[in-house]
Amino acid sequence: MGDKPKRPLSAYMIWLSSAREQIKKDNPGIKVTEIAKKGGELWRAMKDKSEWEAKALQAKENYGEAVKDFEAGGGDMSANGGGKKRGKAAKKPAKKSKKAAESEDEDDDDESD
Repeated sequence: MGDKPKRPLSAYMIWLSSAREQIKKDNPGIKVTEIAKKGGELWRAMKDKSEWEAKALQAKENYGEAVKDFEAGGGDMSANGGGKKRGKAAKKPAKKSKKAAESEDEDDDDESD
């Protein structure tokens, strides 16, 4: 059985992957984090994003077909969170220190008297 299909890229991410090299050329020595910031600025300034939105729509349609094929082949989309956004894990209760645990035990002894 194959791996679960990966979610499709957004229009911005498709554009950024094609524009990344040009951003590097236009800004020699730019840091990776700065590339993302510069890309965000350029993306927001773009007037016509239809080319990238069409590519994103096509990627989304291909993803939908891949999911159907995956499920038809016996794949389970609910495994590993299946399409749900990842959230922070629930906090575990804090462990009590030995000293706190011992003092509680002593308190329990007092109650039984």
